[in-house]
Amino acid sequence: MSATNKEYALDAVVTALITQPTETTVRPRYEGNNINTWIGFKHVNYLVEEAVLGHFRAHGLPSRTLFEEYGLGLEITDLDTRILNAFHLDETATARVEPVGEGDTLAFRVVLTKDGQNKDVTSKVKVALRRERYVDDAYAVPAELKRFAVERIATAEPVRDAELLPTADLGLTATHNTDPLLKELTEGSNAIAWRWRIAYPYCHNNERLQMSGYLRLMEEAKDRLVAHRGISIKTLLDERKWIPVVPHSKIRFLDEALMEEELHIVFTVEEVFKDVTYTSRMDCYVIRDGKLVPTATGTIVHGYAVFENRKDWSLVNFDQHVLAALRGE
Repeated sequence: MSATNKEYALDAVVTALITQPTETTVRPRYEGNNINTWIGFKHVNYLVEEAVLGHFRAHGLPSRTLFEEYGLGLEITDLDTRILNAFHLDETATARVEPVGEGDTLAFRVVLTKDGQNKDVTSKVKVALRRERYVDDAYAVPAELKRFAVERIATAEPVRDAELLPTADLGLTATHNTDPLLKELTEGSNAIAWRWRIAYPYCHNNERLQMSGYLRLMEEAKDRLVAHRGISIKTLLDERKWIPVVPHSKIRFLDEALMEEELHIVFTVEEVFKDVTYTSRMDCYVIRDGKLVPTATGTIVHGYAVFENRKDWSLVNFDQHVLAALRGE
């Protein structure tokens, strides 16, 4: 193929990517099955991620090609997902991905449906194509992709001066009870916080914490919160057969977070709505050059359901014990 024909072909590929919807079949992973046969919010978001990756693949720009040929890392930077119906093991869904971005924004609306009629999941997703310089700085981004390429995913303004206090265990046991900065970040709020060294399995493209890593941290934050308040997930499972359910979650990148940096994670209960749901916010920071820099923020809405048998469950209202724990009383 001549250079002119190759450029024309890439132009057609990019045009299709940002204008033409795609459909693909997705199925939950076995690892996402924690209670009976239901799939948790994290793995529902993985289905959304897979649908977006499939959209790029279907239009001839899979993530591997973007990275290896053009030096671009495909990064999901904004994820806003509503779960309307529960997913179970072995269920399949049709994922429809519709481009909705304008200008130099890659944005998509994703709808998952199991029966072809009812919406089971809806999600709004933004994607960045990040220029990757870790391996080789010689790659030239083709003109057709240049408007979507960014030198950095985001650049947040520092919140304040801050000092990273060394610990013998790389901050693994530092919490709002022991770490001075975390104490300040949670003071006067209904929150918990901890420090965490960004681990290699949570990262991709050689150096960065990726969206799925933040989803895992948000799931851990919920687990830590309820355990700290005396209503751990296993406690309510054993005593009441209550399980947490999530109708809505969202996460947005504010800056990049790098492998082996220490992340300061603050999880705040913002609102308890009557006795049905509660909304929590996760804020993540790193200390860089003596400054506290936010890297991501997001919210998650939780409720509780009781399961009657191996297949059936129904939503329940919070009682006073659970309400007091969620309110930090």
